[in-house]
Amino acid sequence: MSAAVTHPLVAELTERHRATLEAALDAAAKRDYWSPYPEFPKAYGESAAADGRAAFESLLNRPFDLPGHPSEGDPVGGEASPYGLELGIGYPHSGPDALITALTAARPAWAAAGPLARAAVALEILARINARSHEFANAVMHTTGQAYPMAFQAGGPHAQDRGLEAVAYAYAEQTRLPRSAGWTKPQGKRDPLVMTKEFTVVPRGLALLIGCNTFPTWNGFPGLFASLATGNPVLVKPHPRAVLPLALTVRIAREVLAEAGFDPNTVCLAAEHEGGTVAATLAVRPEIRLIDYTGSTSFGDWLEEHAGQAEVYTEKAGVNTVVVDSTDDYRGMLNNLAFSLSLYSGQMCTTPQNLLIPRTGIGTDQGTKSYDEVVGDLARAIEGLLSDDARATAVLGAVVNPGVLRRSAAAAGGEYGELALAPRAVEHPEFPGATVRTPALVKLDADKPDDRTVLSAECFGPVSFAVAVGNTAAAVELLRETVRTQGAMTASGYTTSPEVEAALVGAALDAGVSLSLNLTGGVYANQTAAFSDLHGTGANPAANSAYCDGAFVADRFRTVEIRRHA
Repeated sequence: MSAAVTHPLVAELTERHRATLEAALDAAAKRDYWSPYPEFPKAYGESAAADGRAAFESLLNRPFDLPGHPSEGDPVGGEASPYGLELGIGYPHSGPDALITALTAARPAWAAAGPLARAAVALEILARINARSHEFANAVMHTTGQAYPMAFQAGGPHAQDRGLEAVAYAYAEQTRLPRSAGWTKPQGKRDPLVMTKEFTVVPRGLALLIGCNTFPTWNGFPGLFASLATGNPVLVKPHPRAVLPLALTVRIAREVLAEAGFDPNTVCLAAEHEGGTVAATLAVRPEIRLIDYTGSTSFGDWLEEHAGQAEVYTEKAGVNTVVVDSTDDYRGMLNNLAFSLSLYSGQMCTTPQNLLIPRTGIGTDQGTKSYDEVVGDLARAIEGLLSDDARATAVLGAVVNPGVLRRSAAAAGGEYGELALAPRAVEHPEFPGATVRTPALVKLDADKPDDRTVLSAECFGPVSFAVAVGNTAAAVELLRETVRTQGAMTASGYTTSPEVEAALVGAALDAGVSLSLNLTGGVYANQTAAFSDLHGTGANPAANSAYCDGAFVADRFRTVEIRRHA
């Protein structure tokens, strides 16, 4: 065991966070609600919001300091807030060779630390991130376009929950086998065969995290902490438009590692300008043995095909579908769907896209509603939710990139089909430079070939399709088909029929997608809770893994056996 492992702080952290680790393991087994990180902003103190804003502003228009980090050449940057603010932050630039050399040098001591010590250090990193949740909320808001309340929750405590969940699963898998065991085999009249056997966790190697623009922490923390907790140094490559949240994460991780006696280069940052190709360069390096990626299908497919030396965990594009058959709470269904379609301007991998509605209408507690009535009522529910601009911006946030804006404009121009609800521009009361758009709702017919082409492709952003289908059975089959061919992160259904519910469950199991049924209250299809909900299944083309199950962590290490005669 290396000297770094015996550093006094490691033992202190182990005791400090032991109860949290045990509670996380228990929560993962029970699947009930649990979190050690408060999701309410005021829980962090009266001055926490102002302090977090000030801390964020102190980072702007200056170099981002990472003491001891490999650096060569001029800093890189260029982030601009979707709310119209130029961040002006310069991050250390490091070439692949320098980064990999630094990570490789840090690897032996971190691998030797053992599962419990690594978990304790990881939990201390998360605890310090949690204490700065308001600072992270500003960083997430001004790189992703999320509204502040969502940036605080999803970019802060909920992301931290997912990181902690990964640490807990990693610890459980690494300790599934005993550290040592005795083995005695009777030999009849002869002396028994007696051996001692040791089982040592051996990390895979270097890990590469390729971050996304929309949820840099929520999607980044599971892979980062799963790799770190299993003994693999991590190279964090943020999206060029969302560097700051992960750069702050790297800085805090390096501080904790150094204080605990480890090489801070156990976690490094690979920042680059927009349009750079360092992710592709790093992904095929033989030293990189683990890759976590969230983003486009094209690059995700490329990674799975070309990074053969690594275990690759991807979350890619998909087409999320809602089957509307019947409901006993028509108003609750409409309100739930309206919020789901509007939240963060539909810029979530879990946002419903295709709403499959029988042409003959649906049964409700308000009587039978025709297809046109359902679509019209949903459009009015969205308009009602977003009628006040101040409230609308708190739900919608801002448009994250030009591609989303182009798709919104295309819907407004009728390129996808007949508009049931046109998008509109919203003026942000605090940020006049923000680009904000309300959702577009487009009417399609599943039996028309051109419409079928439109609904079969992901349309990321605030555009959803109300699709007329022949009947509920056809809707269930279309759900199954799109999940199998295009992938999906979520599926939903509304029905009062046990037979239809059984058909929906069967389609979800067959196609490999998580299903939400009859959501009418404060839980939405595009939200998942750590320690209870699985995010993705790994069973359809949208993702090859899930946050978080044993498979997400178990391949990040191997167990090597040493045996001797006693």
